[in-house]
Amino acid sequence: MARKMGAERIFSVDLKSRKAVKTASLGNGGGNGVAIEGTLGTLERASFLEGVVLEIVGTFGVLRVDLSREELLGNSRTATAASRAGEVVN
Repeated sequence: MARKMGAERIFSVDLKSRKAVKTASLGNGGGNGVAIEGTLGTLERASFLEGVVLEIVGTFGVLRVDLSREELLGNSRTATAASRAGEVVN
């Protein structure tokens, strides 16, 4: 799956219960932001679906992020190299 530079990322969170949601707010303090905070529970597994979606499964739910293994490893290598050089990576 080829990704265009600057393409949007897609994510989803599926929780088994409303009790797993700690906070959810729309329009944080008059702004247009959205905050969702909760717990996935104890980690059961983390894996890549078809190599292009990071899936983190916990006892209370699942988080999926449109992020390939190559992007994750490439970013961590860049961050590690920059960290050693004393640079800040966004």
